[in-house]
Amino acid sequence: MGKWRYGVILDAGSSGTRVHIYKWLNSAKARAKADEKELHGLPVLKTDKDWTKKIHPGVSTFGDTPELVGPDHLQPLFEHALDVIPKSQVENTPIFLLATAGMRLLPAPKRKALLEEICAYARENTRFQLPDCDLHIQVIPGETEGLYGWIAANYLLGGFDAPKEHDHGKGHHTYGFLDMGGASAQIAFSPNATEAKKHANDLTLLRMRTIDGKPLEYPVFVTTWLGFGMHEARRRYVEALRNSTSPDTMELPDPCLPRGLNVTTEGKHITKGSDEWKGLQPHLLGTGLFTECLAQTYPLLDKDAPCPDAPCLLHGVHVPAIDFDVNHFVGVSEYWHTTHEIFEEGHKDRAYDFHTYQERVKGFCTQDWSDIEDAIESKKWGKKVNEETAQEVCFKASWLIRMLHDGIGVPRVGIEHLNTDHNGTAELIDNAKEKGYLDPFQAVNEIHDTEVSWTLGKMVLYASSQIPPADKALAVGFGSNGAGIPPDFQYAGGKFDPKIDNLTDAADDDDDDWHDHLFSDSPRRIPGFLMFVVIVAVILFLLCGRERRTTLIAKAKRSLGFNPTGPKRRKVFTGKLFGLSSQPLYERVLEDAEAGEFELADADSENEHSDSSDGTRVGRTSGWATPRLNAAFDRSPGYFDEDALGVGGLVPPSVVGNAMERGGLLARTDSRERLAAPVRSRAGSPTRRSPVLKSVREFSD
Repeated sequence: MGKWRYGVILDAGSSGTRVHIYKWLNSAKARAKADEKELHGLPVLKTDKDWTKKIHPGVSTFGDTPELVGPDHLQPLFEHALDVIPKSQVENTPIFLLATAGMRLLPAPKRKALLEEICAYARENTRFQLPDCDLHIQVIPGETEGLYGWIAANYLLGGFDAPKEHDHGKGHHTYGFLDMGGASAQIAFSPNATEAKKHANDLTLLRMRTIDGKPLEYPVFVTTWLGFGMHEARRRYVEALRNSTSPDTMELPDPCLPRGLNVTTEGKHITKGSDEWKGLQPHLLGTGLFTECLAQTYPLLDKDAPCPDAPCLLHGVHVPAIDFDVNHFVGVSEYWHTTHEIFEEGHKDRAYDFHTYQERVKGFCTQDWSDIEDAIESKKWGKKVNEETAQEVCFKASWLIRMLHDGIGVPRVGIEHLNTDHNGTAELIDNAKEKGYLDPFQAVNEIHDTEVSWTLGKMVLYASSQIPPADKALAVGFGSNGAGIPPDFQYAGGKFDPKIDNLTDAADDDDDDWHDHLFSDSPRRIPGFLMFVVIVAVILFLLCGRERRTTLIAKAKRSLGFNPTGPKRRKVFTGKLFGLSSQPLYERVLEDAEAGEFELADADSENEHSDSSDGTRVGRTSGWATPRLNAAFDRSPGYFDEDALGVGGLVPPSVVGNAMERGGLLARTDSRERLAAPVRSRAGSPTRRSPVLKSVREFSD
C-alpha cells in the first residue's frame, strides 16, 4: 500500500462538528527510517490547518430527525476528507465520530438511533474503514475526552519521547492537562510517585506502543465536572442572581457585566417591544464591580459539598493531591480564549501571571459600556473581538480565576510563593520558562503550530496500535490500573496489518524517496530497474532524429553480419514506427532530394487519400515516417525477387513500363531531367545508386 497512513476523526460537540485529518508513516517505513532515539518514540503524526473543517449546529440537534444527519450534516465533512486523502488510501483509512457534551444530554433511545444512523450513512456513502460501529461511532465520557487531551498535550510538548529533557523533578516528566468547554471541565495528570501509590485504584492505566514495538505505560488520573463548563456556570450564576432577589424585581444588578450594559437573562440585547423592554420579564443591568463579581462566583465551586473519598477539590469529586512543584498544567479551550481574546497583548508567549491577569481584567470590566463599544468600533482589541465577546469576558475571567486557584488549587503566581527548583540544566529551564511550561499553569492553543486537541490524542493512540508488538506486548488502549487486560479496557481501535503496513509495498504518489527504492540492493528491484533502463533507451532513440536512427540501425546490422545490399524484407510495423521502409533505396532518394525536386498531390482535408486498395494512407504522415510515393511501385509479389531482375540487378523495361502505367510515375515529375539529376546522399549516410532509377534513365534514353 502507501507510504502514509491516514486517519479521520469527527469531533461532534454541542455547537458543531469538526473533522480532523492526520497522517503518519506506516510502521515498517517509520521503523526503517528511524534513528536510535526515534525508535523509542511514538509515531510522528502530521496535519494541516486546511485539513480541518467545522459546520454548525451539532449532531445532537438531529435527535428528532436522525435520517437527516447524513445528507444535511455529515456529507460536506466526508467530502472534505475525501478531497485530502488519496483515493488509493481511502479503504485503509479509519474514520471515527466521537460525540461529547451535546450528545450526552440526549435521551438514551434518541442517542442510540442517531448513532446507528450515522454509522449506516458512513458505510453506505463512503469507503472509509469502519469495522466496528460501537468503537468508531460513539459518545465518549468526559474522562475519556480528558485522557485524549492529556495524550495530545504531552505528545506535542515532548514529555513522552524525551523524558530526560522534561524532568520536572522527582523523576516526573509529564504535564497536566486542563480543558473547559461549554458544559463541562476536565482535569488529567499523572500524580507523583507517592500519590500514585496511595491512589492506585483511582488511576487509569494508559498503554501505547513506540516505533520499535515496545509498550509505553502511564498511570493517569482523569475526572470531569459536569455543569462546570463556561456556559453552564453562567447559567447557574444567573439563576443564583434571580433567587437572591424578590420575584417582583425586574432589574437584576450584575457585577460581572460592564457598567451600564442592559441584557436579557440569556445575555441577549434587549430589543424594543420585547417583554424585557416592557418590564414584564427580568433583565440584567451591569454594575462593573469586578471584585464583587469574584465574590459571587465563588459559591459556584460547591466547595462545601460532602467528600466521600478524600481528598476532593470541588463539588465533592475525589482528586489525588497535586504536587505543583512537578505537576505543570497546560489549559486549552476556554482557558486559552478567556486569557487571550482581549488580554492577549504582552501575554501571548508568557506564563500565566495571576496578579497581572487580574489587574487587566479589573481595568477592563470597570469601564462604562459606551467606552467599550467605542473601543470595539476602533478595533482596539483586534477584528475578532465583538460586542458579544466583550460583554461575556468579565464573567468568564472571574470563573476561570475561581476554577484555577480556588477550585484546582493552582498557586497564584505573582502573589503566592512557589518552589521553582527543578532538575535539569539552566538552559533547558530558561527555554521552558520562556514558553511557560515549567510554571504551574499556562494557557495554550497550539504547540509547534499544531492545535492541542483531544482528537490528536485519540489518533496518536490509534497510530501506535498499528505498530507490530515486540515480543508479547499487550494491546494498546486504556482501562483500570492493573496488570493485563482489565474488563473495562478500551481498545484503541486498530491493530498491525502486514498487508497495509508493508515496507516493500510502500509506494505512494507523494513518496519522495522513490530514488532510494529504485537503486536499493533488493533483488526484487532489479527487473524493474532493467525495464526502466529499456524505456529510457527507447525514448532517447525516438528523440534522436531519423538520420541518426537510420545510421544506428545500419551499424547494428553490419555488426550482426546482415548484408544491407541483399534482398529486402517486406515492411512490418517496426518499420513504420522507426521510419524504415521495405524500399530503402527509393525512399532514401525521396528523403534526401532537394526542396522542389518532387511534389506530393494536394490532400483533401475531408478525406484520407490512399493509393492502395487496402486503405493504406500515403500523402499524409503522422510525423513518425517519411512521406512516400508508393504509387509507382504498386506491384505484385515478387517484384524484387531475383528471377524478376536482369543482369546486375536491373529491372526489365517491360516491368518498369507497367509500373509507370499503373502508378503514373512521370506524372509526379516535372521532366526526365529531374529524374536523371544526380542526387546527393545525406551526410553520414551510405551512398548508393538506385537500380530502379538507372533502369528509368536507360529506358528514357
